[in-house]
Amino acid sequence: MEKQKKNYIDLEVWKQARILSKEIYLASSQFPKDERFGLTSQIRRAAVSIPSNIAEGCGRNYPKGSIQFFYIARGSIYEVESQLYLSYDLDFITELDLKAILMKLETTRKLLNGFINYYQTLIK
Repeated sequence: MEKQKKNYIDLEVWKQARILSKEIYLASSQFPKDERFGLTSQIRRAAVSIPSNIAEGCGRNYPKGSIQFFYIARGSIYEVESQLYLSYDLDFITELDLKAILMKLETTRKLLNGFINYYQTLIK
């Protein structure tokens, strides 16, 4: 097996996950103050989990161990998506904001799925 030569910070999937996290922070800064320990905290933690788990997976010595962290990142993408819809339902974000963030989320999801598929070829 060839070692991965790229550092995780050079990976497009990590860069997009980082952009998505920033967008979530910016959008959630407009949430009501009484949500600070509720939805605001939850959506931010889930968003930060995406690039964090990609980075941690890249730091593992074996592709099988790496993939587990990439799956966790993918689960966090779905968690953020669900929380975005709830934020919209509660009028914390506009439909325009929802659509813009969902587009970034979908880009990140596609890149991550491709990255997972690549790693799966390393363990066969």
